[in-house]
Amino acid sequence: MTDQRTTTDPDPAGPTEWTVPGQVGVGPWPGGPAAWPDDDRYDPELLEHGDRRNVVDAYRYWRRDAVAADLAARAHGFHVAIENFGHDHNIGTVVRTANAFAAAAVHIVGRRRWNRRGAMVTDRYQQLHHHADISELAGFAAGLGLTIVAVDNTPGAVPLETTSLPRDCMLLFGQEGPGLTAEARAAAGLTVSIAQFGSTRSINAGVAAGIAMHAWVRRHADLHRAW
Repeated sequence: MTDQRTTTDPDPAGPTEWTVPGQVGVGPWPGGPAAWPDDDRYDPELLEHGDRRNVVDAYRYWRRDAVAADLAARAHGFHVAIENFGHDHNIGTVVRTANAFAAAAVHIVGRRRWNRRGAMVTDRYQQLHHHADISELAGFAAGLGLTIVAVDNTPGAVPLETTSLPRDCMLLFGQEGPGLTAEARAAAGLTVSIAQFGSTRSINAGVAAGIAMHAWVRRHADLHRAW
């Protein structure tokens, strides 16, 4: 996908980093309203009071919906799905990582409610979908022509390290502990495992998701578009 964004960069001699200990971001746009950018992506409140959000510099002062729209336009061809039948606390981490790697969307399967703390507010910008069960998720994936790739250390899985992930795919993760349900494994067109060399039987689901997403990025992403 070609990046059609035309970001108006802040004046390099203008907004400065916060100098107050503990503050992040930039201060008010210098020069007052008369000097504000003529661009409706910018938020007047942020321009006036400063932008302390944890966003990359290109999105400083942008409205939340403008950031979300730009991320959707720049999204990669992979989706991420995670089962949520036991209120898994790793989901927030998965959402945050999916945002960092520009996943097209994150899909929560099972319980609608999940712990958003680990998402660090990225759920406000990331495309999110809920599915009642794996059957509904599989139907969504089929409609978009996505190959469901289960990530689990189960018999029959092929090594992620030597497997080329499909460009158009949905990476599917299970819950911490039990891993993927039998229904999820059956719905997958491909199952990959992550090489481990220690004593533990499995690694954290949030960590596994990050490894798998990065494997997709290494294979398919245009690294010149990274921030």
